Amino acid sequence: MTSVDLRPKISEWQRRLLICVSGLLVFETLTGLAIYLLPFSVPIQVSVLLHTGIGLLFVVPYTWYQIRHWLAYRKRQMTHIQLTGYLAMVAAIALSVSGLVLSAEALLKSRISYGWDLVHIIATFALVASVLPHVLSLVYYARRGQTPEALELRGAQRRLGLNTLYVTAALAAMVGLGVYAYRPIPLVNRLPEDYSYVYGTDRPFAPSLARTSTGQAFDASSMGGSKSCGSAGCHEQIYQEWSVSAHRYAAQDLGFRAIQATMGQQNGPESTRYCAGCHDPISLFAGTKNLYQDDLTNPIGRDEGVSCVVCHAIKETDVKGNASYVITQPRRYMFELSEGGGARLVRDFLIRAYPRQHVQSLQHRLFKSPQFCAACHKQFIDEEINQVGWVQLQNQYDNWRKSRWNDSTNPRKTIECRECHMLLLDSHDPARGDNLDYNRLSGDGKHRSHRFLGSNQFMPVALHLPGAQDQVALTERWLQGRIDVPEIADKWRTGPAVPIELLAPAQARPGEEIRLEVVITNNKVGHDFPTGPLDIIQSWLEVVVKDQDGNVVFASGQRDEKHFIQPGSFIFKAEPVDQYGKLIDRHNLWEMVGVRYRRMLFPGQSDRASFGFHTPVNLVRQPGMPSRRPGRETFGFHAPGRVVRLDVSARLLYRKIDQFLLNFLFGESAGVTSSVTVISEDTKSIEVVSSHGP
Repeated sequence: MTSVDLRPKISEWQRRLLICVSGLLVFETLTGLAIYLLPFSVPIQVSVLLHTGIGLLFVVPYTWYQIRHWLAYRKRQMTHIQLTGYLAMVAAIALSVSGLVLSAEALLKSRISYGWDLVHIIATFALVASVLPHVLSLVYYARRGQTPEALELRGAQRRLGLNTLYVTAALAAMVGLGVYAYRPIPLVNRLPEDYSYVYGTDRPFAPSLARTSTGQAFDASSMGGSKSCGSAGCHEQIYQEWSVSAHRYAAQDLGFRAIQATMGQQNGPESTRYCAGCHDPISLFAGTKNLYQDDLTNPIGRDEGVSCVVCHAIKETDVKGNASYVITQPRRYMFELSEGGGARLVRDFLIRAYPRQHVQSLQHRLFKSPQFCAACHKQFIDEEINQVGWVQLQNQYDNWRKSRWNDSTNPRKTIECRECHMLLLDSHDPARGDNLDYNRLSGDGKHRSHRFLGSNQFMPVALHLPGAQDQVALTERWLQGRIDVPEIADKWRTGPAVPIELLAPAQARPGEEIRLEVVITNNKVGHDFPTGPLDIIQSWLEVVVKDQDGNVVFASGQRDEKHFIQPGSFIFKAEPVDQYGKLIDRHNLWEMVGVRYRRMLFPGQSDRASFGFHTPVNLVRQPGMPSRRPGRETFGFHAPGRVVRLDVSARLLYRKIDQFLLNFLFGESAGVTSSVTVISEDTKSIEVVSSHGP
């Protein structure tokens, strides 16, 4: 009787299908637990690839075996062995289905579903928790008998265990073989042998305050590769936005490159490290700002400026400015730095299927804070630069910190940098949604724009960047305050960013002096207006008065044919000077010791410009009288009661780079000039009543 009962069991334990299924199942379980529990490494990435590939193969034999097994035992009395078997079947089905879905998403979509990922993880632990008691119970009961059939059954179980171990070991050997065969792109994380440590070996990147987490160089290729972020079908929207932003062209900027060359010639190439922490960090950390480098910019750094990795790999900042940050070198995925379609396919699959390292290394709360921006958007020079002493330069962070837009007691009343300059956009990006922002949700279906809209409406076009016209159009709308920001609509002001109000009398008489006033208010800007290097940037008032026939009666702030602003115009800018009192007019900040003139608007404050002129005495010709002819005196008289009109227009204008600097950098014959944006405008009409009027 015992022999008849045990023979089917012995046969079942000896089936090759069971050996295949059990070996694959153990391997899949072990690699799955390793992927979930162990740190990021090449062996774990190889495990991800094999776990996926073998898992897809596992579905076929498992399905075949599971159907056979269920048909054979479905009519048996329910026991704890039956129960754990059913639980194991449910867990295995959940694993198979979720694994298929996750594999398809990693191959075909921009990210895996975290819901399916959670199902896969829970099902793994459920399978372990059900299979172990199921198998151990069967082994335990087999050991209770001493008949020849029972001994044969135990022998079949031992052989299955050994065969399972052999299959698992063979598959594990494939992991080892994959690790051995992989050859990563070697990174040269050391400074050149001839590197000049002018500020000491402990400060290799000085006078910039930027530092690497290791204190050593970072290979330029490890800091670049931004294009891959947009070519993998993942961050396409964000990449397109960044590709025309000021962050992207920070090192391409024509002005920066020309000024850097001048600084290197006058002060030595090492001095240009001062600028590189913000403008050209890839070249800085690769050791390119060096005495024996003809071109002070690494090709990767020149093309990418502040790359995706540079921004997202910064782990520590200080609000003192001058690129005061610490940057890490993220560990890259297999083939992430390799070229070729096959390598990119594997790289993209790994990042999507195993995103933990990608997220942990590149996403953090720090860059959601104004303090993160402060590292570069605050600048000073000191004795190391000008050989004299400390001078504060542009400082957007402290402007904002001390302004009405910052409420340190209530973040819901505060408007921060990212809320203005990184607008929320509808998104299909895998990084959409954010529950770490106090006013956002993980399912809001938006991402923050990486255009970083600011005020540079000149350089994208000058560099002929793809999409430059769109970027410039958005920048001009931003300067004018015509872009709505719904998330802060209840805190922000409406209307122009910097509106002007023209004050003029309603009436005047011929020959009378007219006083005009223009009130300029910093209405919506979160820091000084204008901001940035004010020895370069210009914002000024253009006031033009015309009679009813279009003849100019008075003008201020107009540009001549060489694009220079009329002397005596009302202008917002700064005039720094060197230690001899000479004007710093070529952005030669390394010679600056102070400022002789500085005018801008703090947030919420107003300024007032006054203009005066006399109305012409002879404004109107008697109908039918001849016009003025060259060399002839014209006699005119006023028609009794006749009233004429003066049209007054006032415009607040802005340009990124003044003409003198452009001529110095590129030569007057180059014809380079900065585009001009009308920030805001106002008009008035003045009735001029004849002195003989009623």
